[in-house]
Amino acid sequence: MNLTISGHHLEVTPALRSYVTTKLDRIKRHFDQVVDVKVLLTVEKQTEKDLRQRAECNIHVKGTDMFAESSHADLYAAVDDLVDKLDRQVVRHKDRLQNHHHQAPKRLM
Repeated sequence: MNLTISGHHLEVTPALRSYVTTKLDRIKRHFDQVVDVKVLLTVEKQTEKDLRQRAECNIHVKGTDMFAESSHADLYAAVDDLVDKLDRQVVRHKDRLQNHHHQAPKRLM
């Protein structure tokens, strides 16, 4: 799994990098065919203080690409919300891959 964490208008500290990495391990626990992950953490230059911190993520898994974004006043809370969204998408994608077989129709005698 290739992991790229970059920051826009902020410096990605080692603590923030390790926090994002440990949270993204949850996705790999559900689906092990993750090829590439790109995370972008931004601080928007707005006059309003709410929802300034934003986290975006592109995930390339076998079969499709997934994208999610989250905004919050705290960057760590934005990362938590982002991982929750991605986890739901990955679990749904895994279910679609496994449930592609239909049951055979019952025979009437």
